[in-house]
Amino acid sequence: MLTIAEQIILTLLVLATVVVFFIPVIKRIWIIASCQSENRFDSLLERFFYTLFRVILQLCTLRNERIWTGLAHVMIFYGALAFDTMTINHVLEGYVDGFYLFGSSAFGLVFSASVDAFAITVLAGICFFAFKRFVLKPKAYNTSPFDSVLIYSFIFLVTVTYLYYEAILVASHPGEARWAWLSQFIVSNLGLADLSPAALGLNLKISYWLHTLAVFSFIAYVPHSKYFHMFAGPVNLFFRKHEPSGTIKAIDLETAENFGAGKATDFTWKDALDSFSCVECGRCQDVCPAFSSGKTLSPKMIIYNLEKHFLASFGPIRKRKKGELKRLVPEVFSEEEIWACTTCGACLHVCPFEIEHPKKLIDLRQNLVLAEGKFPAQLRDFFHHLESQANPWGLAAGSRIDWAKGLNIKTAADKPSASFLLWTGCFGAYDEQGRKIARAMATILKAAGLDFAVLGNEEKCCGDSARRLGNEYLFQTLAIENLKTLARYRIKNIIIFCPHGYNTLKNEYPALIDLPGLFNEEEKEFLKSIRIISHVEFLANLLAKKKLPLKKAEAENQVVYTYHDACYYGRHNGLFDEPRQVLRESAGEGLKELQNSREHSFCCGAGGGLMWLEEKPGQHVNHLRAQEIIQSGSDLAATSCPFCLTMLQDGLRDKGADHIKVMDVAQIVASNLDVSEQS
Repeated sequence: MLTIAEQIILTLLVLATVVVFFIPVIKRIWIIASCQSENRFDSLLERFFYTLFRVILQLCTLRNERIWTGLAHVMIFYGALAFDTMTINHVLEGYVDGFYLFGSSAFGLVFSASVDAFAITVLAGICFFAFKRFVLKPKAYNTSPFDSVLIYSFIFLVTVTYLYYEAILVASHPGEARWAWLSQFIVSNLGLADLSPAALGLNLKISYWLHTLAVFSFIAYVPHSKYFHMFAGPVNLFFRKHEPSGTIKAIDLETAENFGAGKATDFTWKDALDSFSCVECGRCQDVCPAFSSGKTLSPKMIIYNLEKHFLASFGPIRKRKKGELKRLVPEVFSEEEIWACTTCGACLHVCPFEIEHPKKLIDLRQNLVLAEGKFPAQLRDFFHHLESQANPWGLAAGSRIDWAKGLNIKTAADKPSASFLLWTGCFGAYDEQGRKIARAMATILKAAGLDFAVLGNEEKCCGDSARRLGNEYLFQTLAIENLKTLARYRIKNIIIFCPHGYNTLKNEYPALIDLPGLFNEEEKEFLKSIRIISHVEFLANLLAKKKLPLKKAEAENQVVYTYHDACYYGRHNGLFDEPRQVLRESAGEGLKELQNSREHSFCCGAGGGLMWLEEKPGQHVNHLRAQEIIQSGSDLAATSCPFCLTMLQDGLRDKGADHIKVMDVAQIVASNLDVSEQS
């Protein structure tokens, strides 16, 4: 179809497009390679199939929080795959007249029909996104409007010029129409078949080059735009985090060259890849409790600004001149942003490409705390209390067992062969409401006839808040002391009623066991064999096995209750069904789910160490959650976290709704034990 001269021009255009496309790609690869190392190369086959299914089936975008947006994206995605295939065909047609990738096969006929169908779905999807962005204007779409205009325009032009070319081709060569039903419809309704051979030949050349220029211009623009997520996103999915989402990796304090992230290249290569994978959809921002309550933090803008900073810093990164890089805080991110994150993981959960937003903020906190000694003034006492008394309030370490007075509970020192160890945590030991949960758990364990003990005054804070507030040194000090105590007593089953302690002991302590010089091989083997059991799993198992005598609920006395999913049990560790099973058995069938429940639960505001910081500016996060509870019309709000219990009680009281009881699932079970059967 093309002359020799035109084929030479086409060849040069293809080569130029390849060069223009790969220059910014190489720039991004260079930046990624210049960041800190991190091993994400385990389980390669599993990673491959996970990514394949998430992308091909579009499970990454078909999420229940934005169903229509997901469907629109699906229409564009499959259309893009079809048009990418036809782009290859289109180029080869320039060299081989009448070329068709699939020849005369049946698949080729079906494919020709599907491409026409996808042309319509792509145009519909683009109209949907353009209307949503420029007419409805949601806050989530608050970045890159010009980039969006260019992307929508390119996709529109690529689709329309394809239809123009295909229609002229069908009019010129009816035998090559195959099942291209839309092209045939255009030909018949616009009378293109009536054009003279000369006019058809001219239009064929014009349409071919228009489509070619539209396609290659778009290809050249892609790596300069957020549309680059089409390439970076699947790679990012491949290297996703394998550990539970709430897990923070340990810093080797003896050998680390950097503590956290002070400059751009202090981040890992995966952090850089995260920033280049962002599609700017704003789903993370929509679900962020800090953003929803009026704080300056937007997880979307953290990633967006990180990407812009990486690209703007390419010069010194390429020259390996770290000293010329800007300080991340306060020159790229503000301190107010850094300290607003609750680490609830909602952002990571809804992200189509599983970008790890909280990790960046914790890296920044670590650098501020460990390298610069900068943190909110309120944390000075908090850190000091943990250092001196191993609890956040600075209360006497020797009074940690006082909650158990009168219960005749043995300590591990008295009963080193106990089957279970009840880990009380700081709230269970010192907080008034937390002590009620601890006593309820002790009552339940006794009712089930189980052999258990507590560490008593030997237990120390698990270190969760210290780690998430950036004080990795303090976390490791507390954690190692706890591990040494556990190694001494050899109790293999630990029951924990705090999701933060559960996540920390189960997912983060094991990484410390192999640190050099701490434990011998026998101790390591034992510590790695310890089973960490959440109290919701434990209670669900007891009730399923009929190990607890419960009062028979009377229908007329059924309470209407709701359940608040704790972030560190739910989203971070997948414990959604167990607490609901416990509540159905102990409180009846009166459960009313909150507007945001299960994996979409809304944080109470205490995670990430924010329990110990004054919340400002904007609304209080716990007020937003309390309002949801009020709107549910429930008489009782059940929780499974002492942090959440405190925050919800305070929120409901502030909202004038302190008539709504807030109780831990353990308290509800204990209050429904049938004492007569025990006797």
